[in-house]
Amino acid sequence: MRQFLSYFGVGGVSAIVEWAVFSFLIYFFNTPYMFAATFSFVVSTTTNWYLGKKFTFKESKAYKGKTSKEVFLVFFVSAIGLGFNLILMYWFVDILGMASNMLKTVAKIVSTGIVFMWNYLSRKLWVYKN
Repeated sequence: MRQFLSYFGVGGVSAIVEWAVFSFLIYFFNTPYMFAATFSFVVSTTTNWYLGKKFTFKESKAYKGKTSKEVFLVFFVSAIGLGFNLILMYWFVDILGMASNMLKTVAKIVSTGIVFMWNYLSRKLWVYKN
């Protein structure tokens, strides 16, 4: 339970980073939402990996001295999460018509919340399993 709560806190910080970068790109640069979603997800994943290693999965000894393998696995799992995220974004924006910048941001927030459990469970059960 402690690990889940820690991941929830780390994920919360990472989500705020993701939403801020996404919103900044679409509001100030009129960036296409799929690119903004992808770029913000990469920034968020980097933040999440760093904070997760420092606070959530710090007891895991699986990657001691193997940081490149750990980063690869985290980003591999996150790439699958990004796929889910982009499918959800497409569904919200193009199918349901959430096309204004504000509604795109809402779609991003909802998509992130849905993908959160995939990210946590895949890291806990696969990447950082003991």
